[in-house]
Amino acid sequence: MKIGTVTVLGATLVALLTLSACGNTIRGVGRDTANAVDATQSAGRDVDRAARR
Repeated sequence: MKIGTVTVLGATLVALLTLSACGNTIRGVGRDTANAVDATQSAGRDVDRAARR
């Protein structure tokens, strides 16, 4: 293999690993956001129930 080919393959590998890490981070942020929304809705229901008593 030529040095240029090795360089291109290495750069491609690094780019793919970086994009993979970003995908995992974005997925995690989505889960965290969903959990925050669920917790906020649950707290709202608890306050509503307490206010009705």
